[in-house]
Amino acid sequence: MEWKKYLQNFDLLLLGAVTILTLFGLVAIASATHVNLGESTTFVAKQGVFFVIGIFLMGIAANIDYEYFAQFHIPIYCINLLLLIAVLLIGTGAKGAVRWIAIGPLTIQPSEFAKIMLILCLARVISLHYHKINNFSFLAFLCVYIMIPIILIQKQPALSASMVLIAIFCIQLFVAGLSYSFIRNVLIIAVPMIAFILWDVAREAPLIMDKIFEPHQFNRILSFVDPKRDASLYYQTEKSISAIGSGQFTGQGLFSGTLNQLSYLPEPHNDFIFSVIGEEFGFIGCIFILGVLLFIVFRCIVIAISSRNLFSQLVVAGVAGMFAFQTFVNAGVALGILPNTGMSLPFVSYGGSSMWANMVAVGLVLNIRKKETKSLFEGGLL
Repeated sequence: MEWKKYLQNFDLLLLGAVTILTLFGLVAIASATHVNLGESTTFVAKQGVFFVIGIFLMGIAANIDYEYFAQFHIPIYCINLLLLIAVLLIGTGAKGAVRWIAIGPLTIQPSEFAKIMLILCLARVISLHYHKINNFSFLAFLCVYIMIPIILIQKQPALSASMVLIAIFCIQLFVAGLSYSFIRNVLIIAVPMIAFILWDVAREAPLIMDKIFEPHQFNRILSFVDPKRDASLYYQTEKSISAIGSGQFTGQGLFSGTLNQLSYLPEPHNDFIFSVIGEEFGFIGCIFILGVLLFIVFRCIVIAISSRNLFSQLVVAGVAGMFAFQTFVNAGVALGILPNTGMSLPFVSYGGSSMWANMVAVGLVLNIRKKETKSLFEGGLL
């Protein structure tokens, strides 16, 4: 009876959607790494192991007393900072970035786990002081609170992780009841600022943006605002758009994507996995993947609305925002409507740290779903 009651409160639909995405991702990674041509199956095997370990981590997150651990939000926040500092001191690098810490044969990316830790920490701090949410001094404190890890992450550099943290922060503030006057004022400042950044980057002699951004970050934005300036900078996006376009409605078929199989796509197993899906599975495949991801976000939103307290709502809203933002940016980059930022597609792209962080996030949502959601008689939605 206990198991039956447990399963009744367990969101099997959410777990099923995550499993479907991961299995689809394994197939896409196999194609991206050309296992059909006799190449190593290492990436596929590792991703499968990452998923199995992720299931274990999700199970832990789904059954812990998350409210008890949230009481230690200050130590958790400090651990997060220490891990990010450790990356700068003893981290290992690749392609000009130092984002990983090697622990024996295992390599982890602390910036991925920073997302989960900050979702919990921000939710705890905001829920404890929600009555101050429209107090300028409290908002200033929260901005400093989130900017410290963002600055450390930018030192790696990891622009995509920084953007995700900002998105999580904004969504949690909105859910907590931030006044529309603050949102309006931020937009009044942010929109002209973004316009200035794009204008300055596009100049032959930039005023300041080339000094603020790392060279590879500056070049990515430049390739977006002025693709004709340097064709080599736009190469990745151009090939990605061509691959997706060539897939048309039904795709060229598994292991039959011309640009993918001829190795014209950059980082096809990670940042541009959506391009592989578009070329080989077509518009239908892209809609299927985006539809499953949208379903996951929708389930998170429903669970957040049904949660009994603000802390639980903020945690689930942060997870929903993380998945939604990463999906939008990854697909947007592949389609050429956003600058290349190196964002992974949740549960589909290759990567152990990303998979584990996402699985822990799902575990927290499942935990809140079975423990905190209202019953039908209390006006709940589930």
